[in-house]
Amino acid sequence: MTEYKQEKKRQRKIAKIVVKREDCIGASPCIAVAPDAYELDEENIAVVKSSWKNHSDEEILLSAQSCPTFAIYLYDADGNQIFPEDG
Repeated sequence: MTEYKQEKKRQRKIAKIVVKREDCIGASPCIAVAPDAYELDEENIAVVKSSWKNHSDEEILLSAQSCPTFAIYLYDADGNQIFPEDG
């Protein structure tokens, strides 16, 4: 891995993913976009996999944006909500 790629990997903006279970309908476009990040549980609700960091921030953002009910929330290391944007 080049030094540039290593530096980019260390500079992750997304630190936490939360799926709001009450909003998820199990449509699973998130899985299509980022298969290492999510899976459906026994209730057909998306859950975050421990391997989600195998995806880039861009892929994780796209996966959250693909959710038809905006059930995926993204946070930075300080706990600030990145997506969906407030307001």
